[in-house]
Amino acid sequence: MATDAVLDHLRAGHERVFARLVEFAAIPSISTDPAHAADIARAARWVAHEITAAGPFTVRELPTGGHPVVYAEWLGAPGQPTVLVYGHYDVQPPDPIDKWVSPPFTPTVRDGRLYARGVSDDKAPMLVPIAVAAAFFAVEGRLPVNVKLLFEGEEEIGSAHLEHFIRTHASMLAADVVVSADGAMWRPSEPSLTVASRGLCGLELTLTAAGKDLHSGRHGGGVANPLHALAALIASLHNADGRVAVEGFYDDVQELTADERAAIAALPYDEAAYLAQIGAPALVGEPGYTTLERQWTRPTLEVNGLWGGYQGPGQKTVIPAEAHAKITCRLVPVQDPSRVAASVQRHLEAHVPPGTRLAVTIADHGARAAHIRTDHPALAAASAALQATYGVPPLIVRMGGTVPIAELFQTHLGLETVFFSFSTADEDFHAPNEFFRIHRLHEGLEAWTRYWRMLGESRT
Repeated sequence: MATDAVLDHLRAGHERVFARLVEFAAIPSISTDPAHAADIARAARWVAHEITAAGPFTVRELPTGGHPVVYAEWLGAPGQPTVLVYGHYDVQPPDPIDKWVSPPFTPTVRDGRLYARGVSDDKAPMLVPIAVAAAFFAVEGRLPVNVKLLFEGEEEIGSAHLEHFIRTHASMLAADVVVSADGAMWRPSEPSLTVASRGLCGLELTLTAAGKDLHSGRHGGGVANPLHALAALIASLHNADGRVAVEGFYDDVQELTADERAAIAALPYDEAAYLAQIGAPALVGEPGYTTLERQWTRPTLEVNGLWGGYQGPGQKTVIPAEAHAKITCRLVPVQDPSRVAASVQRHLEAHVPPGTRLAVTIADHGARAAHIRTDHPALAAASAALQATYGVPPLIVRMGGTVPIAELFQTHLGLETVFFSFSTADEDFHAPNEFFRIHRLHEGLEAWTRYWRMLGESRT
């Protein structure tokens, strides 16, 4: 079969693909840090060059209000589906540097893993479809489907300019389905397909009392301490049982059906093993739901940061003038990010402790929850490709995190998104010592080859 020849070509070229990944992962393309603007530009050029070398794509670097989008297309398969492949070439900052065993931008192999910042999220997964395209062109001179590639440089800072880009380039991006190289599988021990992800909104708050830091001996007991007040305000956001105490927070939440709950309950899941993996002593959360239901299908409100006052060595006996917190909410169908953020703001304003003043800022970019129909033909083809690669059918799972692109593609292009990434959720992306399992690179190459072939055969 022709697929075998393509796979043989990829197997013979594993070392070359791996070497390209090492080079790619060494670029410190940190999108949030202006000091790395030149590295972001270098990463975009690297991606564009890699696609150009893969075959007869039309390749362009397109400007946005921030970092560029690398766009490419090959439309030489008339009558076949058009697949829009999404990925991102930017990465998170590596901090704290002292927690890395090897330098974050010196890709290092240990125990079958490649360690580097961004190697799992999302450089290895997005390199896979480029390498697969190169193999098809080398062996057959064409692809089984029409392919458009959209690789952005702002995913790690909220994809702030992607919505405008998609909206203004809708005709250029027209396709039958989006296949995301970003997203990660659930676990490394079995293949999985993600059919839903949660949405997101965020707020930042500041409590102030006196106009300056005060001597705690001279003024303690006479004025409010913003740190004490902030602790009380944050505690008011949840009831003792773990439910969010914000009025209206659950108003638009769609409850799971009995069949959906049964499907989640049937998944192989060991809570003791999960606790051991993350190093936590016990499970907590909203009553009435299992751990997976709480992590995948229920909304949450989490405090991501609290700070204020003296934090240096020893003591400094002050009552600080300010205290701060960052909050994010994970959302489920059909919650609206702006409505949820507004309800949290109203709660905070209604519970301001005496003697303090509150300022709240709502983050600019929220995201709704997203999902794909379980009977979507592109999802069925993805399932078949994974089963052919791994020998077992993939688990159908959900994602507790947020991938805003799924909502954007649905809203502006009417397209559903198949997550087809070969990262796994335990690979410490966003944390020190991020890694990617090298065998997953090879499995991804095989699965993407089979997937494009199956999509092409669906219309022949």
